[in-house]
Amino acid sequence: MIGLSAITFVQPWLLLPLVLLPLLWWLLRATPPAPKRLSFPAIRLLMGLKPLEETPQRTPWWLLLLRLLIAALIITAFARPLINATTQLSSDNPLLVVVDDGWSAANGWRQRQAALDLRLAEAERAGLPVRLLLTAPGQAGEAPTVSDTLSASEARARVAGLQPKPWPLDRAAAADALAGLSGQAQQVIWASDGLQGDAVGAQALGRALANLGRVTQLRPAPGALPRLIRPPSDTARGIAVAVERPAAAEAAPLTLRALRDDGREVGRTTLAFEPDALEASAQLELPLALRNAIARLVLLEERSAAATLLLDGRARRLAVGLVEEAAAEPAAQPLLTELHYVEQALAPFSVITRGSLESLLEQPLSVLVIPDRGALSGQQQAQLDGFMQEGGLVLRFAGPRLAASPDNLTPVPLRTGDRRLGGVMSWEEPSAIAPFTDGPFAGLAVPDEVTVDRQVLAEPSPELAERTWARLADGTPLVTAANRGEGLLVLVHTTAGPTWSNLALSGLFVDLLRRVVETAKGLSPLIGDRRLPPISSLDAYGRLQPPDAAVLDLTAATVAEAAVGPRHPPGYYGTAEARQAFNLETAVPSLATLPAITGVTPAPYSTQAALDLKPWLLTAAFILLLIDFLIALGLRGLLLRPAATAGALLGAALLIAALPQGALADDGLAMEATRDTRLAFVETGNDEVDAISRVGLQGLATLLNRRTAVEAGAPIGVDLERDELAFFPLLYWPITPDQPNLSQEAADRVNAFLASGGAIFFDLRDPGGGGPASSATAALRRLTEGLEIPPLAPVPPEHVLTKTFYLMQDFPGRYDGGTLWIDTTGTVANDGVARVLIGANDYAAAWALDRNGRPHFATVPGGERQREMAFRFGINLVLYSLTGNYKADQVHVPFILERLGQ
Repeated sequence: MIGLSAITFVQPWLLLPLVLLPLLWWLLRATPPAPKRLSFPAIRLLMGLKPLEETPQRTPWWLLLLRLLIAALIITAFARPLINATTQLSSDNPLLVVVDDGWSAANGWRQRQAALDLRLAEAERAGLPVRLLLTAPGQAGEAPTVSDTLSASEARARVAGLQPKPWPLDRAAAADALAGLSGQAQQVIWASDGLQGDAVGAQALGRALANLGRVTQLRPAPGALPRLIRPPSDTARGIAVAVERPAAAEAAPLTLRALRDDGREVGRTTLAFEPDALEASAQLELPLALRNAIARLVLLEERSAAATLLLDGRARRLAVGLVEEAAAEPAAQPLLTELHYVEQALAPFSVITRGSLESLLEQPLSVLVIPDRGALSGQQQAQLDGFMQEGGLVLRFAGPRLAASPDNLTPVPLRTGDRRLGGVMSWEEPSAIAPFTDGPFAGLAVPDEVTVDRQVLAEPSPELAERTWARLADGTPLVTAANRGEGLLVLVHTTAGPTWSNLALSGLFVDLLRRVVETAKGLSPLIGDRRLPPISSLDAYGRLQPPDAAVLDLTAATVAEAAVGPRHPPGYYGTAEARQAFNLETAVPSLATLPAITGVTPAPYSTQAALDLKPWLLTAAFILLLIDFLIALGLRGLLLRPAATAGALLGAALLIAALPQGALADDGLAMEATRDTRLAFVETGNDEVDAISRVGLQGLATLLNRRTAVEAGAPIGVDLERDELAFFPLLYWPITPDQPNLSQEAADRVNAFLASGGAIFFDLRDPGGGGPASSATAALRRLTEGLEIPPLAPVPPEHVLTKTFYLMQDFPGRYDGGTLWIDTTGTVANDGVARVLIGANDYAAAWALDRNGRPHFATVPGGERQREMAFRFGINLVLYSLTGNYKADQVHVPFILERLGQ
């Protein structure tokens, strides 16, 4: 392949016949032989007569130029000229494509796939073999490896099915994987994410690639560089959120949205970057109830795991009530009051309200703190018990008044009086606090200087040990707790002020109260070897989905090492009642951009397709040949009606202009669809979803060819607005929220398809099963407006679809649990086959296999057994649409009963 400015020739050697144009000129100008003269006197009789035909001595020069132009156009067309070819790939060395497919590539991923597809298309034209190297660890944690040699068309299909991963790259391991290519000259295209990440790994990969040959590094535009949300901080009226950007990224304002668990928006704010600032922050002012309802923060302008921050109970600010008694709490001397120390410790992470017990119980509070006071009345105990039964937490502190008159509202029975551990009348020294080995306080460091002088002792009882959260060095309880209904009762066996201990003057006091409040939020501390199982994971686009089967439990060591990766992707861990968020930001210390690397040439991600001039040049040559033919007829006097000639020329030109856009395109689709049995899917306009549909149906076609008599070809994507649907018995239609509504013409085409015997399988692709209130169901309602959808019902147990090829009652896909709805009003026009089926389990993703038969996506929760059942359902579905309801005939009943063991 050679290039001339913006024009590139795929087969330049075919231009050699151009040197023969002078010879062609000479041949066309050749003079015919002179007539032979014979002496004949009677010739004088013919003198004065005009001949009916005259033959010119030479061909006119303008006709010569026309014919030479036709020859030049044909020669140039077969040399395959291209305009704006993205790169000039030589045909000498193979092509190595390196793709950064970590979290940072999600923003603008489709544009990157399109740019790579253009370059692989050039490799396909040049006949180059291709190898792929992905720099992010695989789904199962495997290190990056260089693929086997692929054809360019196979590489294009594999790149079209790639998806970014929600964890960082491992460029150092990718550089090690290139050791096997040492000494082999390569042409390298590095589809980078534009970020440095691990500086050592980036430099190692760059050097390893430069040693292989010429390296073109594709770098994203400033607008496609990712931004990162940092954890929020509390403010008096809400939260403050900071967003970080790379130095080369655009400083355009960003919109931050706060969302609930169900996706509803709680609030939003705008963040504006200063011209040279790499961080922008804004406050989101919300009432406490709305502020605590926030489950995640997302950037409206970006779709990535870094632009999504998950929040758990630790980010909530609970309403805490401090029970005060005006007569016993002199406000003029706050340092002498117990509530002063409690308030100072709780204020950073709670909303504090002071008041009497009765007034506080009328407010929506989560925690009630009661300092030392005398015995509570029976009515007060009943009110507090009701508060705890509904999930509230009561924190009490002991002191001289509770020691003098204990009541029943304590986790364990108390002894009357208190124990003195220091002073002139005591032989004992103040006691230190024993290390926290288990319970909610486990892991907290105990300062040596913290001691307790007096305490209220608990009566020995069988349940005392299990209700003790903290002990003194001598083993006596310091903090005890007991469940009361849905809530909790906690007692600190010393005062909240410095009168009985110096605990209130230490940082340990703040940590203890924080742990108590976290317990009220439903959180359990992640300590030691405690493991939290995965609940849901973030994908690279910032969407929550069921965790992969390879995801492991979260541990304290994982959090400490910020080990975000295939085994611990970002997401929620724990239980539905007490979950912990594990975010990507823990593994991203900075967003430094990728520096220049010696031997690596940077280039932008260009998605401008090369224009192939061959069809245009051949069309122009054909038109000129037609003109030449008409001129020849005119010179011979065979064109007697100039008006008719002009009309013929105009009609031929219009026909030629119309063919590429109309008939030729339709004929091409008809030939592809009718040459083999083809599975078809509706193109949604979302490149990611369309790629999954294509790869998924290809995987299903492979299984059909292997297990049944069906010989299915490659799947075809159809555009409902322009393509004919009659060639396909079944259409797979994935639903996406951003699909445009159908035009009236397209709706009529779909209705005609259904009326003539076609069937459509709608896939909501919803992990939640596609309930009536889901966004996928809402999108389905919008897209099917104007379509004649018959009444639907869940698939009956005896329906033909359950026994067409395999006997089955469940219809899983990538997900399981969604109901399969079907049209049970089959008509004669389609042999009783349902015209409409609706599922929600993302079937194409379950069917998607690579060229080695390995799945692209995990099936949850059933693993490979669930994938097998998904393939069986797909085979049943295709055979059902092809063969009708013949399995409903009574002749099949004995064989089916035998299979069922009946």
